[in-house]
Amino acid sequence: MTGYYDIVLGLIPVALLGITAALTLVGLSMTTAIPIGAFVAMGIIGHAMFVNTPADASDEARSARPPLNAD
Repeated sequence: MTGYYDIVLGLIPVALLGITAALTLVGLSMTTAIPIGAFVAMGIIGHAMFVNTPADASDEARSARPPLNAD
């Protein structure tokens, strides 16, 4: 089954290449279209890293336990 991060990995090159190609066809220069496509790809990566963070169930279980006492 395709998960969120599989879709993100597919959208990164699609955003970079697709938006760049679309903006080039509309009439923007390549030096303008590439940074715009890269900015959108960075936004997708940022969303996957910071907004919808990858977390394992084991990470949540570890944080729920009280810390070990060294004494």
